[in-house]
Amino acid sequence: MGISPVAANITPMPQKNALASNYLNFTDGSGNDFAQQYLPELYEAEVERYGNRTLSGFLKMVGAEMPMSSDQVVWSEQNRLHVAYKTITGPTLVSPFTADTNFTFTNATAMAIKANQTIIVSEGFASIKLIVKSVASDNLSFIAYPYASATLDGVISDAATNLKVFVYGSEFAKGSVGMVESIEPQFTKFENSPVIIKDKYAISGSDAAQIGWVEVATEDGTSGYLWYLKAESETRLRFEDYLEMVSVEGELATATSAAVVKGDGIVGFSGDVKPKGTQGLFAAVETRGNVYSDFATPTGGSGSLEDFDSILKRLDKEGAIEENMMFLNRGLALEIDDMLASVNGSAQGGTIAGIGASYGLFNNESEMALNLGFSGFRRGSYDFYKTDWKYLNDATARGLTQDIDGVMVPAGTSTVYDQILGQNIRRPFLHVRYRASEADDRKMKSWVTGSVGGAYTSDLDAMEVHFLSERCLCVQGANNFVLFKSTSWLESK
Repeated sequence: MGISPVAANITPMPQKNALASNYLNFTDGSGNDFAQQYLPELYEAEVERYGNRTLSGFLKMVGAEMPMSSDQVVWSEQNRLHVAYKTITGPTLVSPFTADTNFTFTNATAMAIKANQTIIVSEGFASIKLIVKSVASDNLSFIAYPYASATLDGVISDAATNLKVFVYGSEFAKGSVGMVESIEPQFTKFENSPVIIKDKYAISGSDAAQIGWVEVATEDGTSGYLWYLKAESETRLRFEDYLEMVSVEGELATATSAAVVKGDGIVGFSGDVKPKGTQGLFAAVETRGNVYSDFATPTGGSGSLEDFDSILKRLDKEGAIEENMMFLNRGLALEIDDMLASVNGSAQGGTIAGIGASYGLFNNESEMALNLGFSGFRRGSYDFYKTDWKYLNDATARGLTQDIDGVMVPAGTSTVYDQILGQNIRRPFLHVRYRASEADDRKMKSWVTGSVGGAYTSDLDAMEVHFLSERCLCVQGANNFVLFKSTSWLESK
């Protein structure tokens, strides 16, 4: 008589609850538990079927953690140095040109363009240089005349919209007065708020008294015998993952969202106290950074180089930070490997599998195993370092949705103006701020309540281990970040 395990898909639970999904059910096929003649052989050692299951580590590599004492962190980032606009509406063109023809350009918002400045106006790939005659008092329009010809025909369309304009200098007559107005530098203010993250592990006094040892392997590579604290250990590991996942995935609640409008039903939220959320890495880059969808989807291989070069051109328009780190899922990491291997093969007259393939170490000898993976490369004036991000591959995290392929993070630090300190400070582009004071440090709190396991705080016949943190992520210089997204993916099993 064979033994067939009925519960084939067993889901580990953080608590010792007798559920149909987390206990072994051996049957002889008739539905009677343990009806077989011999009990099954039980292994003491727990099998690590999923390897190291923790997901944290990303922010430890690229960020820092700093205390804060307020409900909000506020900082300012510099705007661009030069004056340029992309939404200018051009004049109605008059032919033939006469002395009283004014070429008036307008914009929906006030402009910093001034009289006597020289500008370049472009539409598509055509451009023309002009000098500004006068600017309206509300700074919503200006009159400018071209240097090269009397008319704008053939350069821009009649009453064209979305013209691009930038200032490249000025010209004044001899003995004339100076520039009439000055440009005051403006800063863009950003802010984020910490959220309170909680979790709890509990076990009754009766279960705590029933000793059942199991040998387990912990996530840090050590091993030992644990009892009911095995579940507490997993709860702590999962909570530590949540601390990073909230910083990556956090979303700010809008005033009209259901979380705010209907938030009274959520525990702890009522009246004016509503869920506010926090802006995580992905939300910050989507709002203030660069998003690239479906990298290399149509062509793949060497065709990916064109997509990558378009990213480089975008970086040229932003901070042009030389060193960048890419944290990618498996699919995009392999695609970039194929791109680099293909280019390497073409440079030497070979193919991906030919003489251009990169061999392993040991003097690059062909007898050694092929190494088709790349950890870093240089393109243009930029250095890129790439690594797999486990969070994007895990089937219980972003590997479940597969709509985020990776993120490119600039290396180094940024200089920003801290509104609280009132001075310029240098900070990593990514850093976590957590609530802390002399009286209470909320970076990672843990305490025990109940009447079991050495705690005597109440008459509850149980031990409860509580976890709490209050933190947020600051993404500074988000215009230098790139988020890789996908609109098509395979379902994760």
